[in-house]
Amino acid sequence: MNSHPSLPSLPKDIVDAAVRTALNEDLGLAGDITTNATVPAGAFAQAVIAARKPGVIAGIALAEAAFQAVGSDVSIKIEIDDGKTVKSGTVIARIAGEARTLLTAERVALNFLGRLSGIATLTRRYVDAVAGTRAKIVDTRKTTPGLRALEKYAVRCGGGYNHRVGLFDAVLIKDNHIVAAGGISPAIQAARAAVGHMTKIEVEVDTLAQLETVMLQKVDCVLLDNMKPAELSKAVKIVAGRCLTEASGGVSLETVREVAESGVDLISVGALTHSAIVLDLGLDFIASRNQGVIEA
Repeated sequence: MNSHPSLPSLPKDIVDAAVRTALNEDLGLAGDITTNATVPAGAFAQAVIAARKPGVIAGIALAEAAFQAVGSDVSIKIEIDDGKTVKSGTVIARIAGEARTLLTAERVALNFLGRLSGIATLTRRYVDAVAGTRAKIVDTRKTTPGLRALEKYAVRCGGGYNHRVGLFDAVLIKDNHIVAAGGISPAIQAARAAVGHMTKIEVEVDTLAQLETVMLQKVDCVLLDNMKPAELSKAVKIVAGRCLTEASGGVSLETVREVAESGVDLISVGALTHSAIVLDLGLDFIASRNQGVIEA
């Protein structure tokens, strides 16, 4: 079951653009030369996409779009929605159409579905690990270039939350910004003067002394970088609810529970998107004939 309270939909233009890029990369100038040489035009086939390992599904819309971009004749019956947990062997979708279409779109569809489901699956493991605490699991900008919107969507499918989307939608003052600005206070003051009242400001700190300095200013969140759980607990007490607290740096499945028990509001985990293992999925033909439809 999807544990996230508000799973958004992927915008169609983002889905179509990603699928188009992937298909262009795969087909090149000559198209699917193996399929076109070996499979008769007009031959009909039915297939299923099924999980070969347990996990959380994400990216159904991309898989569906891949088949439809190759051939308009394809019929797809979705059995499992994004955000749902599956066991090994669970059928995720049933597909019918020209055999050439199914074979040509297969890898692009599975690449997207497997990659995003892997992210959702890993995210769910982190979310489950902190269950019962106040901490929310959030992602980072450590995403695959060009696929950030999709990967952040997958995090939501796994029950996690999104940090800023990019450099444009929130201020995050990090250690190098502080050095370049001449200190914590000047950096915060400059940011506050430059951005609108709707823009959130977060500041990264490495020590409790830095945190004390930050709390003399008005900020929306503090990023507690690479602090041990005991130090995080002290930081939470210093903040005392005046802003959000985010733990970041070196968090793993083995340590995330202890980090959460420090009382922080957010735990950002780069591994959700940069180290997730692709969920093993497969597409298999179940019938091939001249014509037919998917049976209900």
